[in-house]
Amino acid sequence: MEWSLLPPATEEMMVQTSVVKGRFMGDPSHEYEHTELQKVNEGDKVFEEEVVVRIKEETRLVSIIDQIDRAVAILPRGALFKTPFGPTHVNRTFEGLTLSEAKKLSSYFHFREPVELKNKTLLEKADLDPSLDFMDSLEHDIPKGSWSIQMERGNALVVLRSLLWPGLTFYHAPYTKNCGYIYVGTGEKNIDLPFML
Repeated sequence: MEWSLLPPATEEMMVQTSVVKGRFMGDPSHEYEHTELQKVNEGDKVFEEEVVVRIKEETRLVSIIDQIDRAVAILPRGALFKTPFGPTHVNRTFEGLTLSEAKKLSSYFHFREPVELKNKTLLEKADLDPSLDFMDSLEHDIPKGSWSIQMERGNALVVLRSLLWPGLTFYHAPYTKNCGYIYVGTGEKNIDLPFML
């Protein structure tokens, strides 16, 4: 077996792979075929022509991994902090969430650049601590109910599961720094979730 790093995802990859549906084949060199219409100019005339686009499975894998990381990679509140000058650091004083905090979606943040936070009004931002609340909270995820919270091992472990990307599991042991996530799924987003809730 030979391991290698995947190239970073680009916007072009995301657009190309958005039309491919179904499970992975398991062969990075496998090519998916997709037919699309492209406008062709010949002199003064413009007409549409069918073009077969080939997308490698490796490209699709890179795109899906990036989508999963952007959508469902999470951290507990306080695991990172932001300095007034901008850089983000690991919070060495973080000792884990309390049991009551660990049961709330508002105690977990997306591990990405904020999207929803920028749209909040000043009144909504007034109760936020800028050094800790600088990422998007899970409590505002759409659709509502896209996360499942369960307590395991007699409240010694909190497990969050994504219903949008089935197969993603996040864990956190309250009162400890222990947390992490793993994705063991088919690479298929549950696009029917809004109709299931």
